Parts: sequence; C-alpha cells; structure tokens
Amino acid sequence: MSFAEAGLFWGFLIVYGVVMYALSPRSTNPASFYRGADERGNPVGQWQLTASIFISWIFAKSVTNAANLGAAYGVVGGLAYATYWLSIPVAGYIIYLIRTQTGATSLQDFLTSRFGRLAALAFAAAILIRLYNEVWSNTAVVGGYFGLPGDWQYYTAAMLFTAFTLAYSLKGGLRSSIFTDVIQAVLFVFFVAAVLFLIVPANDTGTLLTTGEFRLDAGADLLLVAGLQIFSYPFHDPVLTDRGFVNREKTMLKSFVVAGLLGFVAVFIFSLVGVHAQLNGIEAGSNAPAAVGAALGLTALFFMSVVMMTSAGSTLDSTFTSLAKSIAVDLPRLARRASEKIPSMRAGAVVMVAFAILGNLPMFAGTDILKATTISGTMVMGLAPVFLFYGFTRWSPWSFHLSFWSGIVLGVLLAIGLIPASWNIGEGKYAALLGVNAWGILICTAGFFLPIIAQRLFGRRAVSREA
Repeated sequence: MSFAEAGLFWGFLIVYGVVMYALSPRSTNPASFYRGADERGNPVGQWQLTASIFISWIFAKSVTNAANLGAAYGVVGGLAYATYWLSIPVAGYIIYLIRTQTGATSLQDFLTSRFGRLAALAFAAAILIRLYNEVWSNTAVVGGYFGLPGDWQYYTAAMLFTAFTLAYSLKGGLRSSIFTDVIQAVLFVFFVAAVLFLIVPANDTGTLLTTGEFRLDAGADLLLVAGLQIFSYPFHDPVLTDRGFVNREKTMLKSFVVAGLLGFVAVFIFSLVGVHAQLNGIEAGSNAPAAVGAALGLTALFFMSVVMMTSAGSTLDSTFTSLAKSIAVDLPRLARRASEKIPSMRAGAVVMVAFAILGNLPMFAGTDILKATTISGTMVMGLAPVFLFYGFTRWSPWSFHLSFWSGIVLGVLLAIGLIPASWNIGEGKYAALLGVNAWGILICTAGFFLPIIAQRLFGRRAVSREA
C-alpha cells in the first residue's frame, strides 16, 4: 500500500473518531449515562432504539464471518449466519413477557426473583466473559485493514480505534452509544450498498443467489445450529438485552422485531461478498471482505474498511456501556452492597478504561475470532429452558443451575475436544457442534424440569432451598 493509499485509511480513522466524539451528546447524570435517557429523563425513541439494536448487533467479526461462510458454502453459509439475527425478535418477545408478567427491570432482577441470587451471579459471570471477548474481537478486525497481525500498523490502528471509541463512550455512556449508533447505522447501510454496487454487476445475479447446496456437509449443519441457538444465544449479550429495558414494552418489542429482520437481511446480503469470492476464484482465507476488497481495488477495500469501522464502533461503544452497567450497577446490587440508587458516572468510567486496556490483551496473543459465536452460543444453551419455560415455576433455583451448568459443561467439553464422535449429526465441518447443541438442549431442558417435577411429586420444601 502506497503512502497516499495508507493516508486515506489512517485519515478516515482519525476523522471518524473526531467526528463521533464531537457529535455524541454528554451525559450529566447517571440515569442518562447508564439508561440512555435524555437530560429530561425521557426514554429513547422507537426508531433510535431500532437503529441502535440493528447496528450494535452487527459486529465487525460477524459480518466478516458471514462473508467467510459465503465463500465456503455459498448462500447456505450466509443464511446460516444471518439466522442468528432472528435471536433479536425472540429476545424481544421474551423480555416483553418478562416485563409485563413479572415487572422485572433487568434480567438479573428477573433471575433473582425466580431462581435466586446465585443464579443471577452465574449469569452475570457469563455475560462478563461475553463482553470481554467483544472488545478484542472487534478491534482486531479493524486492525486487519491496516496491517497483518504482528505488524505495528495492525496494533496501532486497533488501539487508536479503541481510544476514539472509549473517548465518546466516557462522554455520554449509553446515551452517547445510542446516539452514535444511528450515525453508524446510516454509514453502514450506505457503504454496504456501495460494496454491492461493485459486486453484483460483476456476477450473474441468479448464480450469485443460488450458489450452494442445502446439505449437512455443505453448511446446512451450521444453519441448524443457529436455529437451535437463537433461543439461548441473545440472552447472554447485554449489548442487546440492556436495550430491552430502556423504553415502554410495546415500543421495545416493535424495535426488536424490526431490527432483527433488518439485521437478518443485512448480514445475508453482506455474505454475498464471500459468494463473489467463491465464484471468482478469490482466495478468501480468514478475511473474505479484505480479500475481495483487495481484488476489486482500492475503492472497494476502503468501502470494506468503513463497513468494519462502523460495525465495530457500534459494538465496542455498546460493550463499554454494558460493562459499566454490569459491574458498577448490577453486580453491587446482587452482592447486596448497593441500594437502588444509581452509582456515579465515575464508577462506570473506571470500568470502561480498565476493559479498554485488558480487553485488548487477547488480540496481542493472536486469539482466533472465528469461534466466538458458535462456542459461546453452545456454552449458554442452558439459558434457553430458563427463559422459555420460566412460567412453569415461581421459585426453583435448581432448575436454573441444572440447565445452565449442563450447557456450560457441554460447551467446555466441545471446546477441548472431549465430545465423542457418536454425538455427531452428519459428516460436515459442524457435525459435532450440531450434535452437542441438539442433544444438549434436550439435556438442559430435562435438567430444568427435573426439580419442578420433583416439587410436584414430593413437595416443594425438599427441593426449593436456594442452591
């Protein structure tokens, strides 16, 4: 890359960071910083919330994965990954029921009331791990457009991007995050459309949209995995679920449904970048968007980098605000060390700074981002029965723990390669993943209902003590 070309990329990164900071609103009170309300205490508007959910869940690593799967399996791979975005309407509807039926003001509040404080603490630990991984996995994608892992340009771009995002997140918290999400959503849609303008005319449209086969060994196994995980995956991501409690119930539900459908379409469309690579013999490697951008020329590569910066920025600022709320607000309440009064903004700011530093350490260690979705989604499969079937019990801590920890154990066994081959479904790349999720959801569901059945058969007192 020439000096002038490098200047274009670095120049945009700097301008992007300065503009986002200049435009983002400043929060002057904790309610605005942690809950996204304006200075008068008014909640977020419906379309602002829709745009925020839409773009904050389109992670840089996710659109990269979607394109990689398109390159590997054609449109089947794109559909498989896009299916995860149907998690958003599922989560919205469940949160709607929780809010209207129980009056809970957060998922931790709900879990404490139904399954006990230890259940809420276990859940909090799971979401903190998820949030920690969101930091490095998104900054690493941005760094990849400036250099290769190990190059100073790679790390410098990633850290500069982190610094800019941290700056405007400290300025306004969740209010700033939601406001900038609207801008980032517009930029994302515009530049994705620009990328498609370069790709679609270069291919036969019919071929572009029909490449791939619906076979278990050709990506359909991952499609089935996504279909199973949409009932558990969204609940361990406070970037999404925190937004389920910032507005009125019906307004929130409409925003979640619309954002989920738009996200599904957007991710599938972007996966066509990978399909283009397959059809044109472009070696995608682990970064199909960058490979296609480089093959199409500087303009396309620049467009790809803007798409990644906007999607990564929207996720990273949301991650910082969710970390601030989880550690400064939710955990102290669970530990009975704080009242209902919202803590100061300074506490949340300290959390953001700490995770901006610590959260990038795995990037320097060269951790692979591509397993983040499927493995983490498997580990939390036990949340599906908890949120889908909570209406069957008023109080059953063991139901949560038997379901949740069964999923965690199965996810860990899968990650370290100790799941027997007899569990596999099909012979594709994701045969083991599909088998663990299919059999695992049955095991977790059985674990959830076992204490409830015991309560009915042997009496509530023997099994209703908090774990």
